[in-house]
Amino acid sequence: MTSQPFSPPRTGELPRHVAVIMDGNNRWARARGLSGIRGHRAGVESVRAVIRRAAERGIDTLTLFAFSSENWKRPASEVDALMELFLIALKREVKKLHGHGVRLSVIGQREEFSTSIQQYIERAEAMTRDNQGLHLVIAANYGGRWDITRAARRLAQRVSAGELAPDAIDEEALGAEISLADEAPVDLCIRTSGEQRVSNFLLWQLAYAEFYFTPELWPDFGAEAFDAALDAYKERQRRFGMSPEQVEAHGA
Repeated sequence: MTSQPFSPPRTGELPRHVAVIMDGNNRWARARGLSGIRGHRAGVESVRAVIRRAAERGIDTLTLFAFSSENWKRPASEVDALMELFLIALKREVKKLHGHGVRLSVIGQREEFSTSIQQYIERAEAMTRDNQGLHLVIAANYGGRWDITRAARRLAQRVSAGELAPDAIDEEALGAEISLADEAPVDLCIRTSGEQRVSNFLLWQLAYAEFYFTPELWPDFGAEAFDAALDAYKERQRRFGMSPEQVEAHGA
């Protein structure tokens, strides 16, 4: 089979897949003399606003980094409060999402969550599975290194079972085992709070993503801030290793 020539996204187009590292809830709370959990609760309002705007702008997939595999190291009281917020959101928000045609998926090591949270995740995914609107992905107890390690283990198991030859393992084979393999690669990754690092988030999926860093703390990041990130993305020329001249020849 002859592969089709690669055509990069055109400058001025919206991203198909946006990922967000939601950072700054604790700093927002401390600046106001509030507890950390108050910051996380305030951050939920920004989650709602960004989901609404992403749906309005026609984004295909929105992936939110809600809880990393490293976040278990935080104080137990904060972790417990985060788990409670997660459960409340699963109970209260999913029907609203479903009513707006949003499909919900959760990626990460969900077996480490409580039985109740696991059950609500399964119900939420089942309820929204056939929706055709925005695909909302929540990365919870997720780590990019875990994701790649799990993919490698799956391929090793297939080799051990005689189902796959070692020399048949290539980027495509490994990529097919990574979380979100059926989704478009991440086009734009937004990180709030001024930090400029990926923090073990979607390491494989971010390979050619554009990054947008903003000093705004997550509870201050709303629909207009999301629009600003999309506008900045639209101004960029994505080259994927090609020269500007080659990209222009493709009409991008």
